[in-house]
Amino acid sequence: MILRAPTPEELPGLSDMCLRSQASWGYDGKMLNTFRQDLTLKPEELETDALMVAEDKRGVAGMVQLSMNTDTLAQVKKLYVAPNRLGEGTGKMMYVWACRTAQENGAEDLLIVSDPQAAGFYEHMGAVLIEKTEPSPIPGRTLPCLIHKLRAQA
Repeated sequence: MILRAPTPEELPGLSDMCLRSQASWGYDGKMLNTFRQDLTLKPEELETDALMVAEDKRGVAGMVQLSMNTDTLAQVKKLYVAPNRLGEGTGKMMYVWACRTAQENGAEDLLIVSDPQAAGFYEHMGAVLIEKTEPSPIPGRTLPCLIHKLRAQA
């Protein structure tokens, strides 16, 4: 398995993979349509964020998007594994990459706003639940907000 930067031409297929991965949690079509805009990768994100594709000889297994929110805070904006590739260690590999890349760019903390069903993965990887947040466009839906400390506290 390798990690590599995606090409602009791959963004529609990667966005579709993110939506299929989200669908694997059992969301209905209406909810998935609500998620579609947030899960669509935009060409300008190739310039502003760090994106990586996990791939092997069988094809794309997942993707991760990391953003530096401030000089000391990075955020995992997307981390999705293709549904047929779950359980192979792809998510862990991409998460470790995100932590290392954030550290290399000066981040002390890694923020994750997670789907409720994926929060356990992030906790297993060392992130700690800090609060629930209520993002739009889905009124009344709360998402776990987690922090992974990247630097030891003095």
